[in-house]
Amino acid sequence: MPAPYQTHIGSWTRKSTFFWAAVGATVGLANLWQFPYLAGQHGGGWFILLYLACLLLVTLPLMVTESAMGRHARHGIVLAMDGYIRSARCSRWWMFAGRLSIIAAFLVLSYTAVFGSIALAYVFFGALGVFNNAGEAEATAVLADLVSDTRDYRMFMAWHLFFIVLVIWVSIQGVVKGLERVFRSLVPASLLLLLGLFALAGWHGRLEGAVGAILQFRPEDVGLGSLKAALFHAFFTLGLGMGVWSIFGAYTPVGVKLKRSVLAVVLMDTLIAILAGVLIFATATTDGSFDGAHGFSLLFVSLPVALAPLPGSQFIIAAAFLLVVLIVWTTSLALLEPVVGWFQEWTGSPRGWSAFIMGALVCFAGLGTLLSFNIWADAQLAGGTIFRWLELVTGGLLIPLVAILIALFTGWRLTRSMSFSILGNTPWLFGRIWFWVMRLVLPVVVAVIGISYTLFSLDNLCGGGDQSKWCRQINPVVAAPAEVPPANSTRSEGEQVSESAPSAPAEEGARPARHDDGPGNDPAPEKGPKRDDILYHSV
Repeated sequence: MPAPYQTHIGSWTRKSTFFWAAVGATVGLANLWQFPYLAGQHGGGWFILLYLACLLLVTLPLMVTESAMGRHARHGIVLAMDGYIRSARCSRWWMFAGRLSIIAAFLVLSYTAVFGSIALAYVFFGALGVFNNAGEAEATAVLADLVSDTRDYRMFMAWHLFFIVLVIWVSIQGVVKGLERVFRSLVPASLLLLLGLFALAGWHGRLEGAVGAILQFRPEDVGLGSLKAALFHAFFTLGLGMGVWSIFGAYTPVGVKLKRSVLAVVLMDTLIAILAGVLIFATATTDGSFDGAHGFSLLFVSLPVALAPLPGSQFIIAAAFLLVVLIVWTTSLALLEPVVGWFQEWTGSPRGWSAFIMGALVCFAGLGTLLSFNIWADAQLAGGTIFRWLELVTGGLLIPLVAILIALFTGWRLTRSMSFSILGNTPWLFGRIWFWVMRLVLPVVVAVIGISYTLFSLDNLCGGGDQSKWCRQINPVVAAPAEVPPANSTRSEGEQVSESAPSAPAEEGARPARHDDGPGNDPAPEKGPKRDDILYHSV
């Protein structure tokens, strides 16, 4: 077999590895805890078509661009940008596109690993029968005891360390012996496990209503809010703006048809989202309705409660959360890779030390999110915990800004010949559509996404009780909620788990996708998104 094309930081040895690695990076928690809710609320099959259209027309060009930049330069996003800036004799300020993407990947990974640790703990909880005959109150108490207990938060830290060690261990093995082997084994294993759970749901007769709720075309539920929800989900679910696609493109061996591979990844991500949506709807609901449950409440409360009465529920719950762990594990590996690759190229450090140092820093940074759910819950800045501000900065500022900078750089600062040289051989029509989307459409659309994300996040912080001047200025921009009594969530021991917040009006369904304020929240009974939900993306 011919020797693979070697970069300074590594290379895949098989052509199909890019596909499996990219699928592992794009299929995240949003496919499980957000997509089924959005499809159920926004017209079922019509939402899926809108989502697919947003993927193909808006986010696909950016995915192709990031991948092609890495493949053409054979470096991660930072050194790739450096080379293109030197070739085009552009301002060094454009380097911020690469540097900010590494910061975004690092921060997103820091709290993604916290979610992975919760899922990892739930695998053992399910296998040990913790959820046997559990109702909503018992399941909520289990989540609160793990995440929000200020007296036993060290156990939560232990699960977090356990998950981080799994990620670091694979990364230390290298690009081929570690990442390539794991992506080529874990991603297909995840799909098989998903299909197995899907067949089990069909065996118990739960699929019929779920298929109708997710796939049935309901035009009466479709509106402008549906398009906005599809666009936000399409942008944030694919790991854009964090250097993942560039590093995977740099690892791609010669001969891989990159654009076809990216298209295949988009279609596979959509197919998995549909399957996961039907599965979650079938298994996590008992009356054919989410009743506003999504995010943490859907995955860590509704799901184990709905599975608890089934025969062999211990093994079924353990298998369901094993699927979640595999999904978050592959996502975390993808997020860590651009950070490790950048550190290797910047310092010349060996792979093992680079993975260990960056992984340890991610673990340390993740403590900010972890502790903001318990002992640091009251340590707030302008109404927001560390976790909420990290999510606001990454989703509202860093990721959109990186995407805009890359679009402007390739569309306006590089010569047209250089841009098409980076893109590679492509059909004439696709090349023209790609060029003008990157030049005109993408910067405007992503700017709208980033601004909307930030406004709603800041409005959530204001809803948390902060009455500072900037909160009063933000509120008129975002539609004010109807006056309803706040819903307080308390633990059985009387300790408060989450702050109270009023629910959102029905017309606020046009806002970006959100999940509950944090682990341990007791889901409110009202339908529709809640005011205390946090925007969430990328995992």
